[in-house]
Amino acid sequence: MLELARLTKRYKQLYAVKGLNMFIEKGEIVGLLGPNGAGKSTAISMLSSLIEPTEGDVRFHGKSILKSPGELRKVTGIVPQEIALYPELSAEENLQFFGRIYQLKGKQLKQRIEEVLELIGLQEKRKEVVKKFSGGMKRRLNIGVALLHQPSLLIMDEPTVGIDPQSRSYILETVKRLNEEKGMTVLYTSHYMEEVEFLCDRIYIMDKGNLIAAGTKEEIKQILTSETTVLIKVEQLNEKFVQRLQAEPSIHQVSTGENEVTVIVPKEIPVFKLILNIAEHTDIELLSIEMKATTLEDVFLHLTGRALRD
Repeated sequence: MLELARLTKRYKQLYAVKGLNMFIEKGEIVGLLGPNGAGKSTAISMLSSLIEPTEGDVRFHGKSILKSPGELRKVTGIVPQEIALYPELSAEENLQFFGRIYQLKGKQLKQRIEEVLELIGLQEKRKEVVKKFSGGMKRRLNIGVALLHQPSLLIMDEPTVGIDPQSRSYILETVKRLNEEKGMTVLYTSHYMEEVEFLCDRIYIMDKGNLIAAGTKEEIKQILTSETTVLIKVEQLNEKFVQRLQAEPSIHQVSTGENEVTVIVPKEIPVFKLILNIAEHTDIELLSIEMKATTLEDVFLHLTGRALRD
């Protein structure tokens, strides 16, 4: 349905996206992951024809959109990362405004507004101005705007950032339902690995403008088949214990939580003996050592590193 071929965006000497190859089949949900600054939003802007690539091509049903983006735009709904609504207007007035931009009018517009309000669960709030909405309600209305013209491709750029768990769950279930019942194709970016686990058929991982991994969830997890993830729970975590784990050459990754540490080690390493030895020399009381199943988050952090990105 949609193909990105060697897609590149360069600003002087800086590559925001470099040689990106992707494809999206009709009716699937594809996840696009990456830390801050990975190039996800730039890639989305290019594939939705909002900005022109420096090199490469975007093909919709085999035809380049670079000179003729109209066909793709007609069938694409975009949910941006930032809320794109008029706060002084009501939910219904926002839908009316954007519906007219989509060239909907009369009975058709009225019917679509009713259907969208029901889908996003805001029938009771239709007359309320958006500035009084909670973050979750604004996010749901933002999605409703993108669905007004019944797109066959929905692009969602981190649509659940900063909202309550109930709204987040509602949005995820809605996306799943649109895909299963309407056959809608979805490109979904998120920082929440559990969302990707729940929604996506295939996943692309970007970092520093480059594509670094691609495949189904199980194929991505196979990247860590030679390693083991271990969860260590302690009575009281101390810095000495963490530093010893970080200094150990056979331990590849170390991350800490409240009185717990997660490490990734090669499968051939006698991990229990190693941890017991470090605990004994750092005066820490172990509560448990647990082998964990590999998760998408483990792979993501393994590929992109654990340092916080600005």
